[in-house]
Amino acid sequence: QVQLVESGGGSVQAGGSLRLSCTVFPGSDSRICMGWYRQGPGKEREMIATIYTTANVTYYGDSMRGRFTISQDSAKRTTYLEMNSLKPEDSIMYYCAAADLPFCNAEKVYTYWGQGTQVTVSS
Repeated sequence: QVQLVESGGGSVQAGGSLRLSCTVFPGSDSRICMGWYRQGPGKEREMIATIYTTANVTYYGDSMRGRFTISQDSAKRTTYLEMNSLKPEDSIMYYCAAADLPFCNAEKVYTYWGQGTQVTVSS
């Protein structure tokens, strides 16, 4: 059973930075796509960034490029989301996801999801 373990969420002041991590277990198989999404209560899930792991090609959601950066350390089976210049409106749950199909921009291909990590940005 594939599990995604997220870490790195927490509280930060506006303008600050956080780095989220997502590690895939077990480590015997790599996933083709890894992604970061976020979702607030009663809102649709929003794509932040995804990465085509074998080619190290990244994709970003609308308005996400610039403050958010996705990267990976394949040896550690870990995907990162660097978040800079955080704003109070970034206060939301962040989810890591993994897919075994090479359509990294399509949310429907992501079959594995983490439990989510909360980010809170105070003004």
